[in-house]
Amino acid sequence: MATEQPPPEGAKPLSALLNGIAQAAYYGQAGITEELLRGQLYPEAPPHEFRALLAKMTGVLKSIASADMDLNQLEAFLTAQTKKQGGITADQAAAIAKFWKNHRTKIRESLINQSRWDNTMKNMNWRVDLKSQSRHIDQINTPVAIVEMELGKNGQRWRI
Repeated sequence: MATEQPPPEGAKPLSALLNGIAQAAYYGQAGITEELLRGQLYPEAPPHEFRALLAKMTGVLKSIASADMDLNQLEAFLTAQTKKQGGITADQAAAIAKFWKNHRTKIRESLINQSRWDNTMKNMNWRVDLKSQSRHIDQINTPVAIVEMELGKNGQRWRI
C-alpha cells in the first residue's frame, strides 16, 4: 500500500494564495488584499518578492481560467511553464494542478455569471396540442403550439 506523501513545505501557503487570488478575482471578495495575503501567508517575504509571486500566480491562474483548461491542457501548460525561464517550479505546478482540479467548476460558473449582462433562459418547455372538439368542424385537429419559458437574472426567475 502506497502512503501519501505530505505536501512540500511551500505547498500549503501557495494553495492558500491561489485560493485568495480566486476569492478576490472570481468570487467577488473585495476584502482579500495583497497586504492581507502577504501578512497571513508569507510574512517573512520582502514585499517586492511577494508582489512578484502574486503577479506570477495571478497570471498563471487567469491563463488557465480564461482557457477553461481540462486536465490534459493544464498538464501541458504547466509543463511548459516549468521549462520557461522565470517560470514556475514543479512543486508550484503540482499545487496549481490540485487547486484547478478542485476549483475549476466554481471558477467557470463565476466567469460565466460575471460575463452575463442580461436575462438568461433557465428552462423551456413546449408541446403541440390538437383540438379534438369544437363548435366548428374545420377547427378540429388544428395544431396549437404552447411554449413556456422561464427567464432569470441574478437569482430572480420569471415565467412567460
